[in-house]
Amino acid sequence: MRRKRLDSVKSKVSDMFDIPKDITLNLPRISLTGNNQMLIENHKGVIEYTPERIRINSTIGVIRLQGTEMNLRNIAADDIMVTGGIKTIEFI
Repeated sequence: MRRKRLDSVKSKVSDMFDIPKDITLNLPRISLTGNNQMLIENHKGVIEYTPERIRINSTIGVIRLQGTEMNLRNIAADDIMVTGGIKTIEFI
């Protein structure tokens, strides 16, 4: 309950000062280039990795990617680059 109220206050402050919510609420930022490159910032780690399915943990839950010949590139503490044929993106 307290967490929801804190997030609500952070969201309002973010709106008031025009600060991106991914910064104030620590939300993942996802940038997709076509269907073959995806950058995920503010992740919490890789759960599963195969060429057909990748699951990445985040503050809003699991992000599941399905596709063909997918690879993880540039894995860093705060961002991950996924390349390959991305077919579906799901938030679980």
